[in-house]
Amino acid sequence: MGEMLALLSMILFSANIILTKVAIARLNLNLGFLISVGVNVLFAFFLFFIQVFFFEAGDLAWHTKGFFLFLLAGLFGTYLGRWFFFETIQKLGPTRASAFQVTNPIFTTIIAWLFLNEQLTARDLFSIILILFGLFMVSYTPQKALKKEIAQQNKLLSIQPYPDLSLKGVIQSGVLVALLSSFSYAIGNVVRGAAIINWDQPILGGALGALLGFTLHAATSKNKRHFWRQVKEADKTGVWLYVISGIITISAQISVIASMRYIPISVANLITLSTPIIVTPVSYFLFKNQEGITFRTILGIGLVLGGLVAVVL
Repeated sequence: MGEMLALLSMILFSANIILTKVAIARLNLNLGFLISVGVNVLFAFFLFFIQVFFFEAGDLAWHTKGFFLFLLAGLFGTYLGRWFFFETIQKLGPTRASAFQVTNPIFTTIIAWLFLNEQLTARDLFSIILILFGLFMVSYTPQKALKKEIAQQNKLLSIQPYPDLSLKGVIQSGVLVALLSSFSYAIGNVVRGAAIINWDQPILGGALGALLGFTLHAATSKNKRHFWRQVKEADKTGVWLYVISGIITISAQISVIASMRYIPISVANLITLSTPIIVTPVSYFLFKNQEGITFRTILGIGLVLGGLVAVVL
C-alpha cells in the first residue's frame, strides 16, 4: 500500500515537472508559483471537506503535536525548501541546482535514523544506494555544458571564474544555499512522517502545511500588492497551467504523506524523487531531447528502475 502511494506521488510529481516546463514559457515563474501554492491550499481543503462529508473521516480528534508537526513540515518543505531552491537557481543555474537535490535522500535517511530511530532492512539500504547512484548519473552534467552554464552565471553575477574556497566564497557561490534547500526539504519530509504517525490525517496535514507555506510566501513576496492585477493581465493558458500544477502537487504531497504511514520515510521520499524515469523519456519526445539525453542518462534510469523494483516487490 505504502509503495503504491509513493509511486502515485512520483507519477504526479513527474507530470508536474513536465507541465511546469510548458507553463514557464507562458508565465513568470514567481507569479506562477504563488498561483500554484494558493491552489494547493484550496484544493487540499476541498478534498478534506469531501472526505468528511462523503467518506470515512478517520480520527478527527484534536492532536496538538500532529497539528504543529504538519505546520512545521509546511515551514521547511513548502516554504524554506522551495525558497532556497529558487535562490540556488539564480546563483548556480537550473542544472547544478537540480543536481544538488540528489543529497535530499541522504539527509532524509540520516535525520530519520537520528531522530525517529528509523530502521532500514538490508534490502532497503541496497535499493536506496542503487537509486541514489542512478539519480546521480541522471543528474550528471557534461563538462562542456557545465562550463557554459557557469560562464553565463559568472557573467550575470560579475564574479571571478575561479572558485573562492573561503566560507564567504562558498556562501556567495550558492553552494551553501543549495545544501540548505536540500536539507530543508529533508527536514520537511521527516517531520511529515512524524506527523502522520501521530495524527493519521494526510489530507488535512497536507492542507495545513500548504496553508502555512502559502501564507509565508505571500507575506514575503515582493509583488503581493499587484498579484491580482498581474493575474488578470497574464496569459490565461499559463495561469490555468499553474492552477493544474497546484492540484497535481498537493495531490502528490498528500499521497507521499499517506505512504509514510506504511513504509519508512526515507524509502517513501526516495521513490517520489525517482521522477527522471518518467520525465526523461517523456521530455525526449515532447521537447526533442532538449535535456541532452545520453547513454549515461539511460543507464542511470535503469538503476533507478532496478532500485524501485527491489523496493516494491
